[in-house]
Amino acid sequence: MAAPEPVPRRGREREDESEDESDILEESPCGRWQKRREQVNQGNMPGVQSTFLAMDTEEGVEVVWNELHFSDRKAFSAHEEKIQTMFEQLALVDHPNIVKLHKYWLDASEARARVVFITEYVSSGSLKQFLKKTKKNHKAMNARAWKRWCTQILSALSFLHACSPPIIHGNLTSDTVFIQHNGLIKIGSVWHRIFSNALPRDLRSPIRVEREEPRNLHFFPPEYGEVADGTAVDIFSFGMCALEMAVLEIQANGDTRVTEEAIARARHSLSDPNMREFILSCLARDPARRPSAHSLLFHRVLFEVHSLKLLAAHCFIQHQYLMPENVVEEKTKAMDLHAVLAEMPRPRGPPLQWRYSEVSYLELDKFLEDVRNGIYPLMNFAAARPLGLPRVLAPPPEEAPKAKTPTPEPFDSETRKVSLHPCRRRLPAAGRAALLGACKSPAQLSSRLPGTRAWLTPL
Repeated sequence: MAAPEPVPRRGREREDESEDESDILEESPCGRWQKRREQVNQGNMPGVQSTFLAMDTEEGVEVVWNELHFSDRKAFSAHEEKIQTMFEQLALVDHPNIVKLHKYWLDASEARARVVFITEYVSSGSLKQFLKKTKKNHKAMNARAWKRWCTQILSALSFLHACSPPIIHGNLTSDTVFIQHNGLIKIGSVWHRIFSNALPRDLRSPIRVEREEPRNLHFFPPEYGEVADGTAVDIFSFGMCALEMAVLEIQANGDTRVTEEAIARARHSLSDPNMREFILSCLARDPARRPSAHSLLFHRVLFEVHSLKLLAAHCFIQHQYLMPENVVEEKTKAMDLHAVLAEMPRPRGPPLQWRYSEVSYLELDKFLEDVRNGIYPLMNFAAARPLGLPRVLAPPPEEAPKAKTPTPEPFDSETRKVSLHPCRRRLPAAGRAALLGACKSPAQLSSRLPGTRAWLTPL
């Protein structure tokens, strides 16, 4: 009788497999990004043939290495500049609730033609996986968490739809929405629809926009594939995601498509009439009757008056470049912790006082970090319009082949503001003589030149 294989050996085998997955297969031209052997499935992006886990050696974080292959080498060379322009515009899409594209480069050789692009890695898994885990211990999702998730998804969709022209996600499901450990929602798989619309026809063969899994067919509206896609496509998909988040799971018939009866049962199980009306408006069969992502943020089931604390935090984040990183610590060093921060008078008895010592600075730092990461977006203020992306989604005109251009090097845009800059004013000869004649003293001269720190010098 053969002796059983010892456990330590199996442990070593698992360690060997782990070491194999961490092997570096390839490096980016700049050496910053290192591709590993381990493959990841983040977003089920049609057209992207392979996605690998990679390491950002500068930041020390894991990222995703995506490869987009092209079979027609000549067509790729002819449209190389157009592809570069598209990815340059894609890199401008920056929102805390959208998976970020960090870097791209073109790799064209005699053997292959491909585009490699690096995206943000969300390690906590998809929303569908999280809902399955939650369903084991809960029958329904907490209403507050549901509202926070819906707000973050709508904030991202509102950003995409406000671009010029609008960016249509076209593949929004609970598999392409990711949730981090701190509750931050990230929308992935934004790029495949942009690829299919922006690339020339002779390069679209690997970019097939299709509904791959039958179990996800219910996320797509009835008009999908029959008419030109609009923003209403994403609203329908969002409504189905909101329904699944509320009930935790819409029962499917095995591996087949989720039936209309199962969706109807899920809708009727909602006890909150405002939540039911909110979801039904998104699932309207007529695309024209579906509300916009921005208007949904004002729906009574989501809308709330933001606290002064949240408004102040957003204002702080927007102007953080004017302050030191450890501003909370710096401000509290010279502060008397026993001093009164706020006082509320009462008709009877002494006033209610709140002192600096009662403020939890650790909780304040954590709250600012959550606001910075996008967990608490502002919904009832008109957000600034994102950058226009006219060449990303516009149908590409037929152009003659152009000469290759090297991939542009990344640059850091200047975000600091000038708070004070001395300058000199030069006046015409006639105006200078009149001004000097009218002023009898330097004080009068400076009073006649308000608004800047200026010196009037003879020319």
